[in-house]
Amino acid sequence: MDRFAKTKLAGILGIVGNIFLLIIKGIIGLLTNSQAMIADAANSAGDIFASFMTFIGNKIASEPEDDTHNMGHGKAEYIFSMFISLSMMVIALKLLYDSIMSLINKDTFEFSWFLVIVCIITILVKLSLFLFTNKLSKEFDNLLLDANKKDHRNDCVITTFTLISILLSLANIYWFDSVVGIGISIWIFYSGLQIFIESFNVLMDKSINEEDKNKIIKIIKKYPKILKYNHLNTSPVGYKYLVSITIFVDGTLSTFESHSIADNLEKELNSLPFVYLSIIHVNPMEMDSKEDK
Repeated sequence: MDRFAKTKLAGILGIVGNIFLLIIKGIIGLLTNSQAMIADAANSAGDIFASFMTFIGNKIASEPEDDTHNMGHGKAEYIFSMFISLSMMVIALKLLYDSIMSLINKDTFEFSWFLVIVCIITILVKLSLFLFTNKLSKEFDNLLLDANKKDHRNDCVITTFTLISILLSLANIYWFDSVVGIGISIWIFYSGLQIFIESFNVLMDKSINEEDKNKIIKIIKKYPKILKYNHLNTSPVGYKYLVSITIFVDGTLSTFESHSIADNLEKELNSLPFVYLSIIHVNPMEMDSKEDK
C-alpha cells in the first residue's frame, strides 16, 4: 500500500473507532451526568470529524497534477488539517464553558462501573489507533496522519484522567470531574492551535527548515565547478518542496558543460525525499570576479 492508501485506511479506522466510542461515551455520560465523560464524548465527536477530514483531504491530495493544478493537489492535506484544527478549538471552548459552570454549580454525578468499563475500552481502542498511525507517520511525512496520531495519543491521556475522576467519586470527590473537563478542553484547544499554526505556515509558503536547507547546500558544495550560488528559494508543494537555485560557473565553459552541471545537480536534489522538483538557473561568471560562496 502506498502513502495515500495507508492514510485512507487510517481515516476509515478512525471514523469507525470514534463512532463506536461516541455512542458508548454519550449514553453512559448522559445517564450518569459525568461532565468528564460527556466532555470525552464530545471529543470523540470531534475525532469523527477529524477522521472524516483526513479521509476527504487525503483523497483530494492523492490526485495527480493536471492542467489547472500543475503542482498537484498536495496542499489539500493542510487545508483539511486546518478545518480539523478549527473544529477542535470550537469544541474546546464549548467544553470549557460547560465544565466551568459545572464546577461553579458543584454538580455531581452517579458512579457506575459502566463508566470505568467505557474508559478502559476507550484507552484500548485509542492506544491501538495511536500505535497504527504512529507507525504510518514515521513512514510518511503527512500532517493529516500526524494530527490523527497526536489526537489518539491525547485521548489516551485524557481518558486516563477521566477514569481517575470517576474513581475519586467513590470517595465523594466530585470537583475533580469538572476540573478534568476543564483540562480536557484546554488540551483540545492547544492541540488544535498547534495543527492550525503548522497548516497556516505551509499554506503561506513557509520556507524549508534549516536542517533540510543545509542538506541542499552540502550537495551544492560537492560541485567544485559551481563558483557561487544564490537565490536558494523553497516553496511547499503538498508535503514536499519546490527548490529553485541560481548557480554561477566559469564563463569560459561551454553551454553543454555548464548545463550538464545543472542537470546533475537537479537529479541529485530531486532524489531527496523532501524535494518535489528542483529548478537550477545557470549564470556565467568571470574567474577574476569569483566571490566566496
